[in-house]
Amino acid sequence: MKLSKIGRVSMALAASVALGLGMTACGGGTIGFMWVVGTQSTSSQASSIAGFKVDNFTGNLTTIPRSPFSSVGTNPSNIVVRSGGRYVYVVNQGTGGRVPDGSVTSFSVGGDGVLTFQQSYGTAGGTPIWAQMDNNGAYLYVLDRLDPTNQDPDPTKRSGLGDVSVFAVAADTGRLSIVTNQQIKDPNNTQVNLGYFPVGPNPTMMRLQGNSCLMVMDQNQSSDAYNNSIFPYQVQTSGQLVTTVNGNVNVGASQLTSVTTGNGAYLYLTDVGPLDAKTAAPTTNGQIYAFSVGTGCALNAVVQSPFPNVSPAQRPVWTLTEGRNFKYLYVLNQSNTNSGQANSSISAFVIDATTGKLTQNPGANNPYPVGSGPTCMVEDPTNKWLYTSNILDGTVTGKAINLGSGELSDLQRGSKFTAVTHASCLAVSGAVS
Repeated sequence: MKLSKIGRVSMALAASVALGLGMTACGGGTIGFMWVVGTQSTSSQASSIAGFKVDNFTGNLTTIPRSPFSSVGTNPSNIVVRSGGRYVYVVNQGTGGRVPDGSVTSFSVGGDGVLTFQQSYGTAGGTPIWAQMDNNGAYLYVLDRLDPTNQDPDPTKRSGLGDVSVFAVAADTGRLSIVTNQQIKDPNNTQVNLGYFPVGPNPTMMRLQGNSCLMVMDQNQSSDAYNNSIFPYQVQTSGQLVTTVNGNVNVGASQLTSVTTGNGAYLYLTDVGPLDAKTAAPTTNGQIYAFSVGTGCALNAVVQSPFPNVSPAQRPVWTLTEGRNFKYLYVLNQSNTNSGQANSSISAFVIDATTGKLTQNPGANNPYPVGSGPTCMVEDPTNKWLYTSNILDGTVTGKAINLGSGELSDLQRGSKFTAVTHASCLAVSGAVS
């Protein structure tokens, strides 16, 4: 068939527009950018950030120009994106030596997702391990494993008390400035203005419930009052954190590993379960604790909680709620009890919107295999794709989400993407605005 001159010109114009938008016949254009933090080697702890473009049509990942980027810090553990996608923040734990040397490094996001280093910031305490940006991009909350009063040069003399450092984020530059704690007063009732907000010993993770509650998870710490607890803070519009009436909530778990929120009404936590005294291997498949979140960040256990993990999965380490309808909960697992199946996987659950109860997704392939040693999990901006960072094989695994059933499947063009040697965590942004 021959095309008229007008037809040929029209096709050429269409092709030109498609190229300008980054689209091809096989792809739907870049829907967002992904950055994966990790170390290149265990010995040197040299750090890097692998960057990818996320294809809207297939979920496929392609490398961002000039990737990988240096995290300008040591031993990165977490990465967050400010709303609007123009700024990225990396949490660097540091070397863990006698003097804590961790930092938060900020980057601006340029064309094609290229990162440009801006500035490094010290936190109030030491060994920062986690960060959480509020929904408006106004405040960045950073979790320190060691608070400022717990900085003895001899690590054996540290009690393990942690803190939250709060930073105000400049809207025009993304720069950070510390927010002082105005909630504590000395015996003379004089405001102390500390540069941090205290939490319990051995804090490991935190999540914002909406923009009103900051839930800090305290992991297993033998013989302490905060053993496997949630330390809730009420969040003020000024960025201040106010302790709740009931204080910390002991979950009753054996070893908490992650916390996530669900539709602003529920909180979910993974528990590895009891460990064998000789082998340190889990003795169960693990479980998920569920709480409803009430006024003043009060937590109430959901009926029938905790819910058993999907067999044969074991050692759950991360949870994520599907972000479009909040109907499905996904749990990341690092091992299993069946040597004939992939060692690491994602368990899928259906959330009862009225009660918060979990039921195992009836999909035939549940749990779904992923790369070796998964650590973190994110959704793309359209809630169609799910990705995990895998620390043992240095890859990212991608999965397609069936929003009708909650089942997961491999991506059309393959689900494994090389990131950094030891991929510790990842983050995704939408279009930069």
